[in-house]
Amino acid sequence: MRPVIVAANWKMHSTPGDAAELATTIAARTREPDVVRVICPPYVCLAAVAAAMAGEDVAVGAQNVHHELAGPYTGEVSAPMLVGLATWVIVGHSERRRDASETDELIGRKLGRAADAGLRPILCVGEHLDERDGGRAEAVVGHQLRIALRALEPVALLAAGLVVAYEPVWAIGTGRNAQGSDAAAMADAVRETLVAIGWGADAATVPVLYGGSVTSANIGEFLAEPAIDGALVGGASQKPDEMAGIVARAGVTARARLAEAAAS
Repeated sequence: MRPVIVAANWKMHSTPGDAAELATTIAARTREPDVVRVICPPYVCLAAVAAAMAGEDVAVGAQNVHHELAGPYTGEVSAPMLVGLATWVIVGHSERRRDASETDELIGRKLGRAADAGLRPILCVGEHLDERDGGRAEAVVGHQLRIALRALEPVALLAAGLVVAYEPVWAIGTGRNAQGSDAAAMADAVRETLVAIGWGADAATVPVLYGGSVTSANIGEFLAEPAIDGALVGGASQKPDEMAGIVARAGVTARARLAEAAAS
């Protein structure tokens, strides 16, 4: 059975002075033993959050990683540098694609570095509004996956615990909302693409998260879909009340799936 995961992407918010307290508050408000919880603060807050989460069942993730192990890359952070500070990492977020012009090929190199370092990667994929309205949403996401994964061995990414996060870029901060059925159809398309590129039955074990303006008010619609295994939370991820509601709903889904698995 795939795990139910809630990952908090704090983006460029918080400082080392307040991150530990915020993480501690969120951890205390979201204690759901059947939900995998991950907090991804800015690089400068990783040590503070990791120390604060030492007694909690909450993983710490980085928001990005460089595609090289070392070198003349001012301001960048490599996978070996993250070891000991984080156990997860977000790769290919739509904001990185937009602001840093990250290509699918580059994102694939980052995935490889993350897996080699023992970091669990969350690979973000998603289409823009014109691509969805043009009927090309699934083709666009399939292409992103094919290029990012083509140089990587499925066994290595499976061992690393690859997670895919579907980010419909057109539904992030635009006022236009994705439906649970949209996300479920894309999750199915993600796994179908994995099968097509040689992952076989293992494709069904890959968790797919929803990452389009997730809130406590809309998370239920997405978690009601069996193909969706949790959320990558952005704007709501620094709000303890919102995170409490999101993780509580994720806990309901996780327990229902566990009961169904036990019954079968």
